[in-house]
Amino acid sequence: VCLCGSTRFMDAFHETGWQLTLAGYIVLSVGVCKHAEHHGGEALGQDVADKLDELHKRKIDLADWVLVLNVDGHIGDSTRAEIEYATVKGKQISYLAEEGIVDSDPIL
Repeated sequence: VCLCGSTRFMDAFHETGWQLTLAGYIVLSVGVCKHAEHHGGEALGQDVADKLDELHKRKIDLADWVLVLNVDGHIGDSTRAEIEYATVKGKQISYLAEEGIVDSDPIL
């Protein structure tokens, strides 16, 4: 499973990755947060951000399904682009809701 969502919610990535790993899933997630507050205030340049976006698409390619971490209903532009990419690639897409993982598609 590939986790997608805003890196503003790194706690959700860590918690969900932990739960899915313990449930026996191979979890592909973000390795670097693009938001400066997560790495000592150092902002990443646009070139690095673009490379990270492409790398995450390769992770989507490897995954059987995508789990969107839509914390508080938030789906930003980058996440929306990842959802569109996963859809084109024919990946199953699920969304994390307060009650757990749901297989609905609230935006497409």
